[in-house]
Amino acid sequence: MIECVIIEDEPLARKLLEDYISKISFLSLLHSFSDPLKGLQFLQENQVDLLFLDVQMPDLTGMGVLKILTQKPFVILTTAYSEYALDGYELDVTDYLLKPIVFERFVQAVERVRSRKENQSTAVIKSSDNTIEEDIMYVKDGTKLVRININEILYIEGLKDYVSIYTPGQKIVSLQRMKNLESQLPKNKFIRIHHSYIIATKWLQAIHKDFVEINKVSIPIGETYRKSFREYVDKQKLLGEAARNDE
Repeated sequence: MIECVIIEDEPLARKLLEDYISKISFLSLLHSFSDPLKGLQFLQENQVDLLFLDVQMPDLTGMGVLKILTQKPFVILTTAYSEYALDGYELDVTDYLLKPIVFERFVQAVERVRSRKENQSTAVIKSSDNTIEEDIMYVKDGTKLVRININEILYIEGLKDYVSIYTPGQKIVSLQRMKNLESQLPKNKFIRIHHSYIIATKWLQAIHKDFVEINKVSIPIGETYRKSFREYVDKQKLLGEAARNDE
């Protein structure tokens, strides 16, 4: 089941989306919002699979919502203007629907979401006693599954529907979204510093104003993630000072 949220300020368009969702067996509507600020708050507090998002709204635009969200669901934009499509894809949306939305096109878009959700192939390996071996994961690279030691991951780069996982000895390219892979990684070992980059904190070599260095590679710090990364760095400084004082 794919759990959905609608943020759409036009009553007729919102009602149409609600009606379309009710006709699709694998979709479940959690909430429908006319106010983008209330919708944003709901998304920040709840786990959602799919967001139908209007582009042009008062107070906060659809693009504004996407830029604020750090954990994005699959997103289908709804708009009367096709020129917004490129901006949407740069913000990692799955599809966009031009108004007035026809049912056949709606079905194509949600089937695309279902296909990508099913193809998110990251898996953790379970041992014979059914406990999770946390340091190992398998990802699909082309037609094969590749075994990866999580502790060897240097950083991860995302580009639309693909991720590239870099280790000292190889680069693995997998068809999946950054959000899915990020959810599989231990939060005490990895941090997202850019829309397109997740880094392993143990491999940090240097931190600059606008980028970090890992394995002699410069990785940009995104404006959206700058504050959280700075808080992480400050926390590590405090922990280091506390450790030295205990010695």
